[in-house]
Amino acid sequence: MVKTQTRTLKTRAKLLESARNIVTSTGYEALRVEHVVQQAGVAKGTFFAHFKDKDALMEALIAPELHHFLDEIEQRPAPKDIESLTAALRPVMQFAVSERYIFDVILRHSGAAAKAEIGPIASVIFRMGEVLANWLAKAPFRKDISPALLADGIGAFLFQALALHFCALNNTQSIEDRMQVYLHAWLLPQV
Repeated sequence: MVKTQTRTLKTRAKLLESARNIVTSTGYEALRVEHVVQQAGVAKGTFFAHFKDKDALMEALIAPELHHFLDEIEQRPAPKDIESLTAALRPVMQFAVSERYIFDVILRHSGAAAKAEIGPIASVIFRMGEVLANWLAKAPFRKDISPALLADGIGAFLFQALALHFCALNNTQSIEDRMQVYLHAWLLPQV
């Protein structure tokens, strides 16, 4: 049994490594299951024994990238202003819009689409709320609502800003500029 588990883990790792190599050279959208199994040297059925579909593979590739960005945010001191908060979110924003396909996968698997199971990306989005709430508790922003609600608002505005980036009618403003407008209104309301 241990031998089977070890082989299963090695095969999954080989599939992920092959997919990462392909993504590095061609991008996420161009990745095809056929290319992954060919490079990994396994049968297509083996792929589907490890991943339900291509989206499941994409989740397994994208979620660690997002966790990496959250790890970096956790290491930063609490933001002192909107600009430092936006700067901390910049790598997440840049990654999410580096390919339309990445944003689509994040959105579909964020938990917003009422999926029955909590996958890797939904877990990252949950963690992002926790990281931002802990961070915002020490920041000089509004105190009339909880840090968790502040974090939820930032997450919602982040998805809105990213979505508008791909909209021809609304993509004249940079994501960062749009986020700063949202964050000023949300975190520093003028009464």
